[in-house]
Amino acid sequence: MADIAGIRKEYQLQSLTEKEVEPDPFSQFNKWWEEAIKSVVPEINAMTLATASAAAVPSARTVLLKGVTEDGFIFFTNYNSQKGKELAQNPNACLVFYWAPLERQVIIDGVAEKISDIDSDVYFNSRPLESRIGAWSSPQSTVISSRDIIEDNVAQFSKQFADGNIPRPLHWGGYLVKPKKIEFWQGRPNRLHDRIQYTLQKDGSWKIERLAP
Repeated sequence: MADIAGIRKEYQLQSLTEKEVEPDPFSQFNKWWEEAIKSVVPEINAMTLATASAAAVPSARTVLLKGVTEDGFIFFTNYNSQKGKELAQNPNACLVFYWAPLERQVIIDGVAEKISDIDSDVYFNSRPLESRIGAWSSPQSTVISSRDIIEDNVAQFSKQFADGNIPRPLHWGGYLVKPKKIEFWQGRPNRLHDRIQYTLQKDGSWKIERLAP
């Protein structure tokens, strides 16, 4: 195997100071989001979602951001998946965006809660037909004997919903992660990165602090 420890990249594109960040983390996120779009960051809405069981055993996976409101960050999934079950036991969650072309990360610590059925319905009905069939076809995170199980389910539900009228499965919907802390991480030379953290205060304001790299 190649020398893994020797793999190294020097970050030197930009800096981040307390004076230049927005007073509100959502405004700062939107600012970085727009810059990421202009920089053609691949799959900009891909984010790592970390959850933990009631016994504090962690797990993580990549999901897609599907909305940002003044309250938090929205994604959709199968409620019966591992992440869904863990969020039912322990609603604490962490989201991480890594935008390599800009040498940036955004790290969000918060609490996840289900969004309304109406909002889940609206998004579900906006998905391509094949994706809606897929939501019915996959018993996400469960052990299956072969891919034939999924293919057979797709065939079955495609026939069942041949008229294109596909309701949202009750086991599928959205979550809103309401942040308590948001960190904006900008890579800098010699691993001395800029880290600006927003912490939600009891009065609803945000405290801005610099973290050591």
